[in-house]
Amino acid sequence: MTDGPAPREFSTGQDEPSERARPQEDTSYPQAGDETDHVVSRGTTGGVDSTDPDVSRETGDELPSSFMRVRDLSEVSPSLADPYGDEPTPLAQAAEHMLLARQGARLRPALARPEATRVMVVANQKGGVGKTTSTVNVAAALAQFGQRVLVIDLDPQGNASTALAVEHHRGTPSTYDLLVEGRPLAEVVTTCPDVEHLYVVPATIDLAGAEIELVSVVAREQRLHKVLHADPRVSTEPVERAGEDRFDYVFIDCPPSLGLLTLNALVAGQEMMIPIQAEYYALEGLGQLLSTVDMVRAHLNPELAISAILITMYDARTRLAAGVAEEVRAHFGNQVLKSYIPRSVRVSEAPSYSQTVMTYDPGSPGAMSYLDAARELAEKGLRPQEGSA
Repeated sequence: MTDGPAPREFSTGQDEPSERARPQEDTSYPQAGDETDHVVSRGTTGGVDSTDPDVSRETGDELPSSFMRVRDLSEVSPSLADPYGDEPTPLAQAAEHMLLARQGARLRPALARPEATRVMVVANQKGGVGKTTSTVNVAAALAQFGQRVLVIDLDPQGNASTALAVEHHRGTPSTYDLLVEGRPLAEVVTTCPDVEHLYVVPATIDLAGAEIELVSVVAREQRLHKVLHADPRVSTEPVERAGEDRFDYVFIDCPPSLGLLTLNALVAGQEMMIPIQAEYYALEGLGQLLSTVDMVRAHLNPELAISAILITMYDARTRLAAGVAEEVRAHFGNQVLKSYIPRSVRVSEAPSYSQTVMTYDPGSPGAMSYLDAARELAEKGLRPQEGSA
C-alpha cells in the first residue's frame, strides 16, 4: 500500500469519528498556504497581488492613477466620460448631472439671453396646482443659468415672497404700491439674498384690498402694464442696446382667481405658463381659464399666447397621472413641456426654510425637474398659438 494523503474524515453518525477541528488548515484547500503567497481574487481566476495598489481586485486590470488617488468625485474633471475614449453611459451622464447640481450653479453653462424681455404670466384659477412653487423654482433655475429674472408677487398671500426670502410685512414697498399708488418699479423691487440675478417685487396683505380700490380707476386693468413697461429694464431691445441690467424674464405670480389682479397680469404679459396638477379636478377649470384668455386676447392684449403648460405633482406610479398628462398633451400639443414635475417632499419643505428647492436641495428629483423645465422653457421660446389654445 502506497503512502498518500490521509483520507478526509466526516462525522456521519454517532459512532463515526469527529470532524476536523480546523478544516481551513487543510493544505489541500486553495485558500490555504503561506500568508505571503498570492491571494486568489474572488472576482478572477488568476492570482492577484493584494499589495499592488495599481491592480484592481475585481478585474486585475490596471486603472489610471487618478482613479486610485481621487476619493471625491468633485476632484475629477466635471465630465465623467469613459477614460478610454468611449461614449459616456446613461448612468455616467446621470452621475455627472447630479454632481454638477450639487456643486452649485457656478458650474452650469449659461444660457443665451433672449432677444427681448419675456414677460410670463403664471396663472390658474384652481388653487393648489403649484403656481407659486413653479414660479419661484423656474425663476431661480433661470437665474442660476445666468439670466436676469424678476418675480412679481401678485398674490396677497405673499407665498412667493416667502420662498424667495424677502420681507413682505405690512408697510413694505410692494405690488400694492405699483397698482394703487402708481409708484415706479425701481422703488419697490428688491433682490433675492440666496440667488444671484434674481429680483423680487413682494406682496403684502394690503394687496387684498386692491381690487376694491381699483374699481373706480380709469383703465384699471392696465395699471400693471403701464408701470412695468415704463421701466427701462423691461425692454423689447436686445441686451446690446438696452444694457446689461435688462431683465431677461419677468414672472408674474397670480392669485388663484380670475379677478382684477389676474386680469392686470394677463394684460401686462406676453406669454402664459399654466401649471396643471396631474389630477382630474385640474382639468375641470381649465376651460374657464382658456375662455378668459380668449376674451383678454380679443379686447385687451392680442399678443398674449399660451407658450408653456407644465404638468406638476406627477406620480408615475398611477394611471391617473399618465392619463391626465396624455389628455393635456393631446389638446395642447407642443405647448406642454416635456419635463414633468414629480411629487417631492423636498419641494414642499423648501418654503418652510424661506428657500426654493434649487437652493434647499439642488440634487433632489424636484430640483432637477425644475432645472430641466427652465432650460426647456428658455430654449423653446415663444411659439405662436393657433386658434384659442
